[in-house]
Order: sequence, then structure tokens, then C-alpha cells
Amino acid sequence: MGLFSFVATAGAKLFGGKKPSEVPNLGALVKDHVRKVGLPVDHIHYWLEGEVLVAAGWVKDKATKEKVILAVGNVEGVEKVEDRLVVGSPPTFDKPAPAPVAAAPSTAPVLAEAPIPVEALPTKEDAEKDAFESRTHVVEKGDTLSKIAKEVYGNANKYMVIFEANKPMLSDPDKIYPGQTLRIPPLDK
Repeated sequence: MGLFSFVATAGAKLFGGKKPSEVPNLGALVKDHVRKVGLPVDHIHYWLEGEVLVAAGWVKDKATKEKVILAVGNVEGVEKVEDRLVVGSPPTFDKPAPAPVAAAPSTAPVLAEAPIPVEALPTKEDAEKDAFESRTHVVEKGDTLSKIAKEVYGNANKYMVIFEANKPMLSDPDKIYPGQTLRIPPLDK
């Protein structure tokens, strides 16, 4: 599952009411947002392909990968996120590669820490080997973590499993909102 859908009218108000395609510094804004929610940003790059926000790069584990995709998707105006994140370390180069030349601001990757050539970034196929282990749940009006836990685990007291799986994006188990997409990990993880 490399393409994720989100509720575009819900989430962090990052783009000042603009569509992602209208935001000139989209990659930098998204990276800053991911940093502010407490997730790693090194070696991850963001750009638009059409109306799909692409997240490509390297993360330390599958849980981080899942959290980054959800943090990016839980931004107002973002309807689809393509996962090109892989677990592992980025490649090393003997000499710095030139930063990519932008063909068009809305379609070219924004590489804040470059110098990784665009063609060295992970592809959709690369990311598939690190597929999501968690399922997702879109919060509806009236939902609580306990209600969701009862629905998916059969036990309302397992709400802390969901809360912990969504930290640091969630800071309080009572602060969820309609349209937000949450990670629901398997109980054995």
C-alpha cells in the first residue's frame, strides 16, 4: 500500500488556506511540521507529483515510517501521500553529488540537506518491502481512543496502545479530532 488517502479538510493548518500546489516552499514547510511533531527529518524529502505529496528517503524503523506518513497526511489540504520511505541508511557517495535542478517548483523534490541525486532516492517499489504493519483509522465525530480500541481490539482498556503508537503526534489521549488518521498497530507489536 504505497498511496495513502487522507481527509483534506482536516489537520494541521500548514499552508495558510492554500492548496499544496500553490505553496512555493512546500517541502520545507512539511519538513518543519514533521520536526515540530517530534519525528526525525534527516534524510527525508518531500515534493508534489500532481496533487500527491511524496515522502521519500530513509527512516530507522517501520514505526517511524508509519508515523511520518501519517504526520504528513494529517495536514489540511493534503489528500494523498505516496510512501517512498525505506528502513535503513541512505547511500553514501565518494564525492558530493550536485543538488537536483528544479524543472518546476511544484514537481521537483526539495532537498534541504542535499547532496543526494534525485535518482538515488527510494522508489515506490523500494518502499514496498517495508510495508505498513499497522492499519489506519479515520477519527469520526464522537470517537475516543477507548471507543476505537473496543472496536478494533475488543477491549476499550487497550486505548493506550493506540495512544503510544501515535506519539509524539498525539500529546494527550483525549485530543483527537474528526478527520484525523491514526495508526492502529497489531497487538503483538
